[in-house]
Amino acid sequence: MQFLFSILRFYSCILILTVGLLGCAELNTALNKVGSKPLSSAEIARGLKEALNVGVSNGVSELVKTDGYFGNQAIKILLPPEAAKVQNIIETKIPGGKDLVSKAVLKMNRAAEDAANEAKPIFTKAITDMTILDARDILFGKQDAATSYLRQKTYQQLVSAYAPKINNSLKKVGAQQAWKAMVDPYNKVAGTVVGNAFGAKESIESDLGAYVTSKALDGLFHKVENKETDIRNNLSARTSALLQRVFGELDKR
Repeated sequence: MQFLFSILRFYSCILILTVGLLGCAELNTALNKVGSKPLSSAEIARGLKEALNVGVSNGVSELVKTDGYFGNQAIKILLPPEAAKVQNIIETKIPGGKDLVSKAVLKMNRAAEDAANEAKPIFTKAITDMTILDARDILFGKQDAATSYLRQKTYQQLVSAYAPKINNSLKKVGAQQAWKAMVDPYNKVAGTVVGNAFGAKESIESDLGAYVTSKALDGLFHKVENKETDIRNNLSARTSALLQRVFGELDKR
């Protein structure tokens, strides 16, 4: 009888262990299914919008700081082409020319920094209006797909918003005065016998507001593209669970 009880206890233990293992296996299977659940289109849209809002906010915050443009060699605004081609003449032939050029360049960049905040509400609306189909195409598109989307959707609005702000900023920071102080002495001799002698053949005519607006927007989109690239390729830039889940899909490819 004792032997029979021992046999029963042994098989009971085996049965309990088997049921337990099956339960664990089923639980793991269920967990794996949850963890590997495909991303919904709505999740992709939410994740991409979050990424763009983070990128735009961070990018604009960096641009509006002092030296946001001027201190960044990749986006620093230099003289317009018509002035750049005679920059050496201005710097070497006009008294104080080097200082005049330096001041003009600094002031143009200060104007761009002053105007950068105009971009944020325009970007925010474009991001809000993004469709689910847009989001999926962007997520699985090129490295700069989101930046290209924003450029397409916002560029003309940005020009309209930036132009008056840039012009006001140019006056506010003294850029127009610095520009005038640089080009007026040059233009006075350009085309004259004296001017021709040292290469100043044509006067400098430039719509400074339009030029700085264009270059400021180039710098803005360059910054946004950098932020997009960072989120796409750098795990530490994915600062929320949703970003990690959505952009983690790219890591599987």
